[in-house]
Amino acid sequence: MGNCCFCDILQSDLSPVPAPYIYPPVMQPPPSDQMPEMTGGGSRLPYANADSGLRGLAGQAEGFGREAIGGVHGPVHHVTSLEDDGQGSLREACRKKEPLWIVFEVSGTIHLKSHLTVSSHKTIDGRGQRIKLNGNGLRLKECEHVIICNLEFEGGRAHDVDAIQIKPNSKHIWIDRCSLRDYDDGLIDISRGSTDITVSRCHFSQHNKTMLIGADPSNIEDRCIRVTIHHCFFDGTRQRHPRARFGRVHLYNNYIRDWGIYAVCASVESQIYSQCNIYEAGQKKGAFLYYTEKAADKEEEATGNIISDGDLFLNGAEAGSAPSGCENSVFHPSEFYSSWTVEPPSDSLKHVLKHCTGWQQIPCLQDTPVSSS
Repeated sequence: MGNCCFCDILQSDLSPVPAPYIYPPVMQPPPSDQMPEMTGGGSRLPYANADSGLRGLAGQAEGFGREAIGGVHGPVHHVTSLEDDGQGSLREACRKKEPLWIVFEVSGTIHLKSHLTVSSHKTIDGRGQRIKLNGNGLRLKECEHVIICNLEFEGGRAHDVDAIQIKPNSKHIWIDRCSLRDYDDGLIDISRGSTDITVSRCHFSQHNKTMLIGADPSNIEDRCIRVTIHHCFFDGTRQRHPRARFGRVHLYNNYIRDWGIYAVCASVESQIYSQCNIYEAGQKKGAFLYYTEKAADKEEEATGNIISDGDLFLNGAEAGSAPSGCENSVFHPSEFYSSWTVEPPSDSLKHVLKHCTGWQQIPCLQDTPVSSS
């Protein structure tokens, strides 16, 4: 994507819309004097404070990944080589056991010859450079507290190669402001007991099976999965925005356009809360797909459920008919976290998501060490 200065666009050519606000949990209608204030102004992405310092990302994610701190309590580690492995490489940094905040002294493409496994308590921070990973992808295996920020992923070529693969049993993960396209398998796969993950401000394009949550009906441990996906741009990707099995997924303020099969799929026992997203159809009009499968420990097949709250359907897009009882079988995000930044879907939001998601040309900031106490 382009330079992030566009994120501060003026509204001279757009209709006025309410500014973003922090969504409060509303279990019942509050008094009118306690409703969130909606002032005029343009759309903008959340996390403005996260770029105030190098480690400003730590613990700032909204949603289920809000506890992800990455390598905040470790030293800054400088990647100086674009080689797949060896001294100064990203792989060398990611295999270290201690917490690290990883930054780059070089720009360019790192061709990965195999999965790059990321260990716990790592931040891979691409701000200040332009780093593209291809050939293979990142694997987050049995790890926790990982932040991946401002990277590009393109051209993964091998069996079972995902741009970012989160499995098994990983938690407290935040993927922010990444551009992902054209892998042989998925762009982001989350499965096998991995949970408490946020994906935000990412740009997905030129791909078929975009994001899978939950491996297959036999993996009943995926009932623990909880994922938040917000302020992302799914740009003509064919399907899986996401496809979910078993887990709970909160989608808000995303822009999904011109899907090839469906936008969002709810399969066996999954619960998807779709809030204030923009679904803009191309040739295919059905945004939601309900798919029936049988969990390994059940006798009967079941589908998943989707609640659509404030979504905008454009160019003939249709939500479709939900299974009976859906409204009573989907979680509300306020059961798990108290606030998140959301705004009504609008042309202004669509402009910002088109131009300000994915990799951005932003500086790597000065480090302010954080106490481990």
